Amino acid sequence: MSDYQISPVYPGDRKTLAQVEELLRQEGIRLDPHVDYTCVMFDENYNAIATGSCFGNTLRCMAVSKEHQGESLMNEIVSHLIQYEYERGYVHLFLYTKCSSAKFFQDMGFHEIARVEDQVVFMEQETHGFDQYLDALDSTRVSGNKIAAVVMNANPFTLGHRFLVEKAASENDWVHLFMVSEDASFFPYSVRKQLIMEGTADFKNLIYHDSGPYIISNATFPSYFQKDSMAVIESHANLDLTIFVKIARRLGITVRYVGEEPTSTVTRRYNEIMSQKLPEAGIGCRIISRNTTEKGEVVSASTVRRALHDDDWDTVRRMVPATTLAFLQSDAAKPIIAKIKAEQTTDVIHY
Repeated sequence: MSDYQISPVYPGDRKTLAQVEELLRQEGIRLDPHVDYTCVMFDENYNAIATGSCFGNTLRCMAVSKEHQGESLMNEIVSHLIQYEYERGYVHLFLYTKCSSAKFFQDMGFHEIARVEDQVVFMEQETHGFDQYLDALDSTRVSGNKIAAVVMNANPFTLGHRFLVEKAASENDWVHLFMVSEDASFFPYSVRKQLIMEGTADFKNLIYHDSGPYIISNATFPSYFQKDSMAVIESHANLDLTIFVKIARRLGITVRYVGEEPTSTVTRRYNEIMSQKLPEAGIGCRIISRNTTEKGEVVSASTVRRALHDDDWDTVRRMVPATTLAFLQSDAAKPIIAKIKAEQTTDVIHY
């Protein structure tokens, strides 16, 4: 244990944040916008010599200055972050790291879930966490020649989501519907799950799954050690698909259905990578043309959120099923709509 003290960095402490950002920059890392706690270790002259951050149950943005590498300061930062996470109730911890750093974190008690060579390794502190998740899926395995999968965030659930599910349900014996359970959206997961299940209740060959911590939304995928925005998209897609293939093999999934994406750069590139990678793993990829309204508008959750922001209820009515509309017009939706209205218009649509 060193004699250096570890201190929290408060959001308003611009001087310390500037030191943290410079330390990260020297190590080829950016301060991720998705952090909710940052700590720093100072030397005797109050120079930042080590740092680390958290977001939810993930550890992020860890670095030690070159002058102090080899002094086990990273071990102290990681131990501090783990203790901090435990104190706020997170006991199942995850991290993303460069491939070159994976061995260090293995020695700190983390276990590899999946990796994309030369890009990223996804790790967890549970010894058999992902294996247990896969084992739990065994009880939902069904027989049939055509077993499909759909993964959706549904922020909120629209007629476009329903159209995609309807297509998959009509063409397959069974459909495993994975609902992204990470809470990084305007609509909380409990609401998104409710709207998905209510909006698809008439389909009798669906099997619903909480995605758990293993299907990661692009909203919180780490960008801090990626060289640019396209590298972030591609790393996320490749890692997500590596995990999905393991899930698909456990469940006997033969094809994944996704919606065509004419407006989102992120989703369009993801679909391009998916249409290449899944067939390589023996899994089909069906990209379905987007549903449109009677006015020829492409139905999307982004458009619905923008319409809510602008009080354009005519557009909302054209794009959501009756179950979603009933919720949006209820008192329970008022805090969510107020949050959407408080954002800039560009912040409620996706990139």
